[in-house]
Amino acid sequence: MTTDRPLLLIDVDGVISLFGFDHGAPPAGRYQLVDGITHYLSVRTGEHLRRLGEAFELAWCTGWEEKANDYLPLALGLDGPLPHVVFDPSERPAQAHWKLGAIDRHVDPSRPVAWIDDAHDDRCVSWAAERPAPTLLITTDPAVGLTEEEVDRLLGWAKRLP
Repeated sequence: MTTDRPLLLIDVDGVISLFGFDHGAPPAGRYQLVDGITHYLSVRTGEHLRRLGEAFELAWCTGWEEKANDYLPLALGLDGPLPHVVFDPSERPAQAHWKLGAIDRHVDPSRPVAWIDDAHDDRCVSWAAERPAPTLLITTDPAVGLTEEEVDRLLGWAKRLP
């Protein structure tokens, strides 16, 4: 992947597919069946991702891997499939978040990257601080997903990149 735009890595569960919310007063969204499993998709996420796609190259960073492209572009109104990070199921290092090795293989260390996920931990924060390129972590509330404020923060960050 080579582009002048920064890369935006997007998790699905807890970012687009919401959970943990009050089912008596759910956030704006709808249920979608994905491989026989019901997911509650945030209604605003498609709009948010289209807006972010103007400043970033979008890529899935989810255990769904290529399966995200089978369902989400159409459901969210995105143009076509997105690239995705490929995970090695045998790679679950104790000293790092389970996605970090695959992200390092997918993203050139010199490329600016932002990563939206609901499960960042201290290891992710250390990893981001140690990357040679600008790196931004956006941690979502899985009951709410990606918000307008987080989108504005991402766009502001991208605009300030050299």
